[in-house]
Amino acid sequence: MNFTYCYDFRQSIIIYYFCTMKKNSLYITIGVILVLALAGVTVLLLSEKKTNKELIQEFQLEKEDLENEYSRFAQQYDELKITVSNDSLANLLEQEQLKTQRLLEELRTVKSSNATEIRRLKKELATLRKVMVGYINQIDSLNRLTEQQKAVIAEVTKKYNSASRQISNLTEEKKNLDKKVSLAAQLDATNITVQPMNKRNKRAKKVKDVVKFKIDFTIAKNITAETGERIFYVRITKPDNDVLTKSPEDTFAYENREIGYSIKKYLEYNGEEQQVTVYWNVEEFLYAGDYRIDIFSNGALIGSQGFEMKK
Repeated sequence: MNFTYCYDFRQSIIIYYFCTMKKNSLYITIGVILVLALAGVTVLLLSEKKTNKELIQEFQLEKEDLENEYSRFAQQYDELKITVSNDSLANLLEQEQLKTQRLLEELRTVKSSNATEIRRLKKELATLRKVMVGYINQIDSLNRLTEQQKAVIAEVTKKYNSASRQISNLTEEKKNLDKKVSLAAQLDATNITVQPMNKRNKRAKKVKDVVKFKIDFTIAKNITAETGERIFYVRITKPDNDVLTKSPEDTFAYENREIGYSIKKYLEYNGEEQQVTVYWNVEEFLYAGDYRIDIFSNGALIGSQGFEMKK
């Protein structure tokens, strides 16, 4: 056997063995690398899934918080509207409340995974919060102004009531003063006498002989009374309270009504004491009893006197 040939053959086998081992190691290395890469990708996927799950949970919580915020905002608008009396401001609050409710409905329909919409609605909420703060400040300002106005109105009302009371008191005082002045200026008929006369112009002793009455009275001096022409009304009242009168039209005003008179007398009054005499011609049936004379001037009773007529 050729020794050289055997040596070459064994060398070839060794070389082939080493080449085969080297190739297998390469495959093993590649396989290990692939396994490690696959494991890494799996770990990354699992980590990302976990992260995504945590983000979704976070978005879900954020969404729930936003829903609660929107609900509170809608309720706060109800509370604000109760405190507002200004119609224009109340309408603006109503519009903002409707907008809040609309955004709340949008939020409820958004998926927890839709981060873009949730962020948008979160920004909308921040805008709504600024708007609400502005309205609250405006309402507070209006309320302070209203309180000031109420205070001013209360003060004005107080002063008005005080002035009204003063005016009322002054009016009452004026009335009393006017009444006193009127009473002071009122004429007074004194020394009233009635003389029944018979047909011989003598004093009649019996009622059947009376043909006229002679009535004398004195108008007292009064420096506060107006001077000038005065009208005096004399009423002769029979025992049955019937007034002797010549005509039903012979009346004058007294205490918001018209009453009859017997005699009407004009007198130029000069402020000094004056004597007055008037007569009544008897044309009706007279009977015994108590008669009365009442004298009036300027709507006031200025004197009265009773007398008796015998049979």
